[in-house]
Amino acid sequence: MVLRVAVQKLVMSLLALGLLLGGCASYQPRHTVFDESLTAPYRLDSGDKLRVSVFGQQELSNTYAVDSSGYVAMPLIGAVPARGLTTQELEASVAARLRTNYIRDPDVTVEVASYRPFFIMGEVKTAGQYPYVAGMTMQTAIAIAGGYSPRANKREVVVTRQFNGEVVHGVVPITYPLRPGDTLFVRERFF
Repeated sequence: MVLRVAVQKLVMSLLALGLLLGGCASYQPRHTVFDESLTAPYRLDSGDKLRVSVFGQQELSNTYAVDSSGYVAMPLIGAVPARGLTTQELEASVAARLRTNYIRDPDVTVEVASYRPFFIMGEVKTAGQYPYVAGMTMQTAIAIAGGYSPRANKREVVVTRQFNGEVVHGVVPITYPLRPGDTLFVRERFF
């Protein structure tokens, strides 16, 4: 009887150790791109709405959307590539196109009127697409989605983020900053 209890304890200990080690084996540290993307200049992409002002040219000054192919369609100059550019780079591109045939010395400013949305799915009350507001964290995004479902893991979130043309996935704490275009997945907790 004593031997049987000892064997059962040993088997249970080995199973518990296997579960712990199995959990550690699947752990992957957060990709360095996540931290780099927080300090890098904002890059435009589909879904961003831009306020473009051309000094002295009311008919060109307007709000334009970056379309699904990454272009901004403007009068006179047509479609201008915007995906992956900063607002300053897009200013220079628009000014160069206007300078070519239309305006001698254009003074162009571009600013983001509204950022592309973020997406949230998994164990939240209302999964979907939501507008991004500067300064959001994963936790505020979850609150906007109606909060956690009863089975949600409330400590961390799986995030998919595009940065410099690379799509990366990582697990981040709920206090981590959200970026426009992020896709969040709130996992189910084990217990």
